[in-house]
Amino acid sequence: MRETSTDYQHPFRPPPVAALNRLAAMLGRDEGRLDAHAMVRGAEKATGLSDFGPEFDIRPLEKLCESVAAEAHLTPVGLAITRGRLTAILQNRLRAEALFTQHPEILRYEPEAPIIIAGLQRTGTTMLHRLLSADPRLRALAGYEVLDPVPPSSRRTKLLGRDPRLLQAKLAERALAYLAPDFFAIHPVEAESPEEEVMLLDYTFLSTVPEATLRVPSFSSWLEDQDQGPAYRYLRRLLKLLAWKQEGRRFVLKTPHHLEWFDTLLEVFPDAKIVQTHRDPLQTTASFCSMVTHGRGVFSDQVDPLEVGRDWTNKVVRMITRATEARERHDASHFLDVSYYDLMRDPLVQMERIYAFAGQPFDASTRAGIEASHESSPQHRYGKHVYKLESFGLEAEALNARFATYRERFQIPREDRR
Repeated sequence: MRETSTDYQHPFRPPPVAALNRLAAMLGRDEGRLDAHAMVRGAEKATGLSDFGPEFDIRPLEKLCESVAAEAHLTPVGLAITRGRLTAILQNRLRAEALFTQHPEILRYEPEAPIIIAGLQRTGTTMLHRLLSADPRLRALAGYEVLDPVPPSSRRTKLLGRDPRLLQAKLAERALAYLAPDFFAIHPVEAESPEEEVMLLDYTFLSTVPEATLRVPSFSSWLEDQDQGPAYRYLRRLLKLLAWKQEGRRFVLKTPHHLEWFDTLLEVFPDAKIVQTHRDPLQTTASFCSMVTHGRGVFSDQVDPLEVGRDWTNKVVRMITRATEARERHDASHFLDVSYYDLMRDPLVQMERIYAFAGQPFDASTRAGIEASHESSPQHRYGKHVYKLESFGLEAEALNARFATYRERFQIPREDRR
């Protein structure tokens, strides 16, 4: 079985991409800079639109661009990909607002009691998300929808024979597999499979997407103290758009981003049912660091795993602390805790618990659908994700001391002692 690389300081680079980077660097193209105002003007020109909707604020994008220029050390190809992603968000937001204006009935829909999976990476969240999405009564967001939540015109779909967003997402999937084949073993990114709504939170440029793939410490530090209200309110707005003409299905969402923002999440989604997953944080921290390091390697030739270990250990501690403190401020009925180990031992038992918690009927057909979904998604189908704390300059006992309160509260075992 193929294993992911642990040579973090030498990211995989296809020879044609490496050559293109060298050529662009010799020509001095862009010098690693992004201009927030130029991207806004470009999006307006490309779409012929100018309304970015409520609470649009260019300052987060400005902060991100400043951090990228000063700290990210992007390759020319990495810079081009980043510019393209940010420009696409701006264009999609303009097109979304135009659609809201043309069809005001979209905004009258209110998503009810979404089931939201919030746990650290590598705690079974992806597995849970995909099992729940197998239920036709529930509605996950597909990869192509988070890349572009604006449905195309029926004319364009008919002309192409399928949703053009799906074609675009398939191309992006193949591009990522070409640029970073190891990444799929860490987090499978598939056009038609369930994907995280953190990509929609990024429509305000207030999400943790940039710091998960780029070295942007000043932006990350700034983001910690920002009001996430605009991001979550715009997420709710985009969910209405995605539910348009498909009402009646309950959303099931998932991203670790929520751990830091339970207060805001419950303010915007007051009836949310939150499933928090738990696993030995020594394992999840190493996995998080590996994911971030591999992600940075797509965009930059300068990757420091020791820096990632230091910064992301602090971030994981902050995520857990903020989540635990926020839970003390809210009614316990909003939360259900699921052990990774119980989930691996018997997924169906945990699914029944989640359905009962969410008030969702669990019948024989539901059970059969979940069993079929579980059997069709074998572990390690893209390879085995390997990682260890030492690669990131971390020591188990010192790190474990930082998680002692969390481990005790949720009765999380030491995985290396099981």
